[in-house]
Amino acid sequence: MKLTDIRDNEGARHRRMRVGRGIGSGKGKTSGRGQKGQKSRSGVAVKGFEGGQMPLHMRLPKRGFNNPFGKDYAQVNLGMIQKFIDAGKLDTKNVIDHEALQAAGLARGGKDGVRLLGKGELTTKASFKVAGVSKGAREAVEKLGGSVETTAPAKAEAAE
Repeated sequence: MKLTDIRDNEGARHRRMRVGRGIGSGKGKTSGRGQKGQKSRSGVAVKGFEGGQMPLHMRLPKRGFNNPFGKDYAQVNLGMIQKFIDAGKLDTKNVIDHEALQAAGLARGGKDGVRLLGKGELTTKASFKVAGVSKGAREAVEKLGGSVETTAPAKAEAAE
């Protein structure tokens, strides 16, 4: 085997078909586009067009709502935090914040910070600085003697 022997497999590379170059080429005259009509011309894009009938994508109902003011929080559960503490990927001596959770690989995304949720069990005392926290998560952390500081403004409860 020499470097000069190396080449692509047979049929791996195709030469560009030169259309409209005479009858003998096999792609002469109409260049494989059939005869006349919109699709034989250049600059045609008729994807989704159904001959004047209302296209399928317009017949289907619209659903959902994209809130332009919605916040994007990375959600992290206490159980996962405990798992990462046990594995030595999180240090409880320092305050656990968004940067620490991202460095450990726990908080993916979350443009507006981290929201702490109470799923799972926390058995180590730790202090957190997060954008939001659920009631159960706050109770679980404070029960162990830890602290939770929220950076995002607290949502005002609806006055009844």
